[in-house]
Order: sequence, then C-alpha cells, then structure tokens
Amino acid sequence: MFWLYFGFVALILALLAVDLGVLNRRAHVVGMREALSWSALWISLGLLFCVAIYFGYEHHWMGLGSLPDHADGTINDGARAAIKYLTAYLIEESLSVDNLFVIAMVFTSFGVPARLQHRVLYWGILGALVMRGTMIGAGAALIARFHWILYLFGAFLIYTAYGMLRFDVHAPEPGHNAVVRLARRLFPVTRHFHAEHFFVRAGSPASRMSVDSEGKSTPDPAVENAKPGTLMITPLALALVMVETCDVVFAIDSVPAIFSITADPFLVFTSNVFAILGLRSLFFALAGMLDRFHYLEESLAVVLAMIGVKMLAGKRIEALLGEDYNFWVLAAVLVILLGGVVASLVLGERPAGSGAGNRNRK
Repeated sequence: MFWLYFGFVALILALLAVDLGVLNRRAHVVGMREALSWSALWISLGLLFCVAIYFGYEHHWMGLGSLPDHADGTINDGARAAIKYLTAYLIEESLSVDNLFVIAMVFTSFGVPARLQHRVLYWGILGALVMRGTMIGAGAALIARFHWILYLFGAFLIYTAYGMLRFDVHAPEPGHNAVVRLARRLFPVTRHFHAEHFFVRAGSPASRMSVDSEGKSTPDPAVENAKPGTLMITPLALALVMVETCDVVFAIDSVPAIFSITADPFLVFTSNVFAILGLRSLFFALAGMLDRFHYLEESLAVVLAMIGVKMLAGKRIEALLGEDYNFWVLAAVLVILLGGVVASLVLGERPAGSGAGNRNRK
C-alpha cells in the first residue's frame, strides 16, 4: 500500500510542479477563460480517477479492497468503491465551495493583488494536502479501533448543520486570528507586498521591490526602519497563514462528513485531494458570482445533517434502501445541491437578517 500512496502523491506533485513551474511561472491575473479551463481539467481528472478506482478495487491492485470498510463493514468491490469515491468527492467539493467565500474575504482584508492570489492558493493547497493527509490517517486509525467515534462525528455534523441554519455567522478578522498574531510576534512584518515573496531580508534586493495593495511601487517604511539583514514576513505570507488556518477549520466539518461514506483511507484521501486541487481554479471562476448563491448555506447544511443522520442510523438506512444505499446518498446530495443553486437563481437575495445570510464563518 505504501507504493500506492507514494505513486499517487508523486503524480499530484508532478501536476502541481508543471502548473507553477511551467505554466504559471510569472505572477499574473487569472482570467475567467483560464480559470474555467483549469477547473474543467481538475474536475475531469477527479472524475476520470473514478475509473482507476473501479478497476483497482475490482482486481485488488496492491491490496485495494481486501479489508472491510469500517464505515459499513463491507468489502469494497469496484462498483461500490467507485460510488463511494464519487459521493465523497462531491461532498468535499461542495463543502469546499463554502470555503471560497472565506478565501475571498481574506484576499480583500489583506489587499492581496489579483496577480498574486494564484501563488497564495497554490502554496495553500500544498499545505492543505499535508494537513488533510494527517487528519485522514488519524481518523481512519481511530475509526478502525473505536467504531463508536462515527456516532460522535454524526452528532457533530448535525450540530454544525443546525448552527449553519440557525445563526448569523461572520467573517473572521485577520487581526484577531491567533496564528496571525503569533506570526507577527515571531517576525517583523513589512507594510507592503514585495513581489511574490513571503519573506524578505531588510536591505536585500527583494526588500526594495515594494508595492502597495494596488500594485503601485512605493517605499516600505517598515523595511527602511529595520536593521539590515533582519528577516521580515510580508502581508502575502499572512494571507497564506489565514488561508491555511481556514482550511483546517473547514476540514473539521468535511473530513468527518467523508467518513460517513467510507472509512477506506485511500478513497477518503484521493477524493479529498482532487476536490482541493479543483478549489483554486474554481475560486477564480466563481469569484465574481459568489454573492449570487444566497441559499448555498442552507443546501450545505441539509447535506451535513443528512450524512450526520446516516452516521447515526447507517444500519437501519441500509436495511431500508438495500445494499446500494450509497448510490441513493449520492443522488440525494446532487438533488440537494442543485436545489440550493436553483433557489438562489430563482428567489434572488434573501431578506436581511435571515439566519444563514452570511456564508463566512468565525
């Protein structure tokens, strides 16, 4: 199994290296056409990987599908594994859309120029892959040893869904974020951006390439007053820290949600990876339309509540719907998300002060 994970991670890193090292070496504003093209590519790769999942589990490549899935106690054959992968991918992708609102807020709060946003999201994704892999490995090990943890996950998801429907939630304030405060204590912070750099040393050529949030060259008083050679952190790095911490917060919801579908670590990890990879380009494709999805929060809350109930009453649901009940879960998720999109387009903006009116979380 080690070589299976190693090969998958190597493939993903190679694709990302081509992305940043070849196709996007220079910082630039990502246009709608480019964003849609990249979104189509990553989504297509994620869906095509389902074919590899089918054959891998059907023929037990490198031990795939040889052990029971601790989420439902079944042995995953090709068809069952493919359905679970698609369901997990769709849930993770849909919950990631909610994260786009927070990313947009972070870029606005720090005044990150449009041409530098791609770089922040690129490195943010690399960090997210490491953190998700760690969380998935720990979660799979716990579920394998303590199956009752699934019930805690289910109750947590239902509570989260209730909070999304019941309360107004607000965007996190970058200045109040504990990780950002810690970064500012550890390093002096430049006042302006310095090209694509996350760190600069006072007096170095990079420290003299200072631009404000509008991209205009301007002196940086913080650098000029610093001792030469002092290592300083830029606002671009602070934005990256915020994006990473926001991903951890959202993973607390999404990773347990995936475990409601399958506890097979390979299915959970690969579906998470492809969903996260599509998130960056999806941000640029949807950046100008985010505020139109006024009822997205409700549809995501219903999805979380549904899979929370599935965790608590999985055996009864399986007895009611049959052994193909994961297929019906996949269909239900699609219908609920489509309903949220249609409601947003048909009903328009919600009344002021309604419970789930602001999608950004604390």
